[in-house]
Amino acid sequence: MKELVIISGKGGTGKTSVTASFAVLAEKAVLADCDVDAADLHLVLKPDVRERHDFRSGHEAVIREADCTGCGVCLDLCRFDAVRTHETEAGARCVVDPVACEGCGVCVRFCPQTAIDFPERLCGEWMVSDTRCGPMVHARLGVAAENSGKLVATVRQEARRIAEEQGRNLVIVDGPPGIGCPVIASLSGAAQVLVVTEPTVSGEHDLARVLKLAAHFGIPASICVNKWDLNPEMTERIEKQARTVGANVAGRIRYDRSVTQAQIQERAVVEIDAPCAKDIRALWAGLGLSC
Repeated sequence: MKELVIISGKGGTGKTSVTASFAVLAEKAVLADCDVDAADLHLVLKPDVRERHDFRSGHEAVIREADCTGCGVCLDLCRFDAVRTHETEAGARCVVDPVACEGCGVCVRFCPQTAIDFPERLCGEWMVSDTRCGPMVHARLGVAAENSGKLVATVRQEARRIAEEQGRNLVIVDGPPGIGCPVIASLSGAAQVLVVTEPTVSGEHDLARVLKLAAHFGIPASICVNKWDLNPEMTERIEKQARTVGANVAGRIRYDRSVTQAQIQERAVVEIDAPCAKDIRALWAGLGLSC
């Protein structure tokens, strides 16, 4: 089984649009949307959700108001200012702000009344869906929730399981942008990475960082410059620098307003009569990953 991870050094380069088109062209792949902080592959592929699973990670403190005496020990010890006081008919009582709570457990350990519970935190959910391009595993991380890297690992693991179960030999991963924990969780163990960038100063800078990350994990990397014709000189410079660090220049995609029309129609670019669809098909063929 092969796993192609599509990432970008920054957001807004067209990574998800490329992923959606690859999903159409692959015909028999399993899809994984690992951009769990801002998932949007579903906007194009319109998945029919058939499974939902809670994602729990870490813990959060919950004060039982009936048992709290308002002594203020937890208030004094919390270094994250997550504990607040409020007035009740029985007097002052403490409560925990779940957004501010870091789940360190200090308040639980030192509460003289043992009035604080410490349950697992519900951080989001992950789903298994059917799309017109095949099965897709995707997720949604809660607001201010933690462990996006662990959720990414869960999504990838489930996508691989489905691929093995259904005899599909390719997993296409829409990874998150940047070089943080979710990106590392998306990359590790992958067969190949495609980095989608744009011909701008920030695109050039962030591409260099993400290629360094891929090299650190020993993953073969290819790059694609999207909207290359907006700045041909910068495109040439980016491609030259990519070759210098051992990356493969897999292709270019022209600027095309039809991409917006495809998104409005909830379709991949290669599903409409778009000039840049030819570029994406050539890019896909060049990667040699047809199922």
